[in-house]
Amino acid sequence: MKQDPVIKVSDLKIAYGERTILQNINFEVKKGEIFAILGESVCGKSTLLNGIIGLLTPAAGKVLIQGQEVQPDNDVAYHQILSRIGVSYQDGGLLAGLTLAENIALPISEYTNFTDDIIMDMASLKLRLVNLAGYENHYPAEISGGMRKRAALARALALDPAVVFMDEPSAGLDPVTSAGLDQLILNLNDLTGVTVVMVTHELQSILTVADRAIFLDKSTKTIIADGPPGELRDNSPIPLVRRFFCREATPEE
Repeated sequence: MKQDPVIKVSDLKIAYGERTILQNINFEVKKGEIFAILGESVCGKSTLLNGIIGLLTPAAGKVLIQGQEVQPDNDVAYHQILSRIGVSYQDGGLLAGLTLAENIALPISEYTNFTDDIIMDMASLKLRLVNLAGYENHYPAEISGGMRKRAALARALALDPAVVFMDEPSAGLDPVTSAGLDQLILNLNDLTGVTVVMVTHELQSILTVADRAIFLDKSTKTIIADGPPGELRDNSPIPLVRRFFCREATPEE
């Protein structure tokens, strides 16, 4: 029996006024998949991510998460969507004036009626899940960049979401720390079954972590390739996609 997709994007168009950023965007994400959004710089990767989670209102088309349409203008329906997803931003997005445990507690406090003690126990559990046990009372400025990335992931997992969205999770990390984060994502996916949608340009991470990827083209403003990263690298008939995976410069016009 075929499972319904966790995410379904249909005929999505995103525009800023008269300027179209993305158009004719169609794809599905399966439950438990690690799904990557790829493309050259300024092709709309983060814009697409923001459109999926409702931070941008599409000019046309729609996004379904677990069968429910993402409608940012419908407060009740959108609140339900937000309770089922987690987001880890490129800069981590942790609040500097709160400890790691307090950062993770924020979404739990907002979307549940648990007592303070239970909420802090849950925050500690999420930190343990990302190998940060014992760092509950540390502030973001007191830990390394790689640890902040893991803490941000812990916060994204705070409500046991169906989907975690990650924007450039390895950005700014050294290769060893980046590899450790890749392994953590794989472990969490295996342990919890969470679906992961990530924007990234890190080739090693893409090939190590992602089950499937789409490739955005900034000239046509749409998806030009869809498939397992290794297949896209080795067998794509599209020169731009092959150049991306082989780190080849685009020929001069």
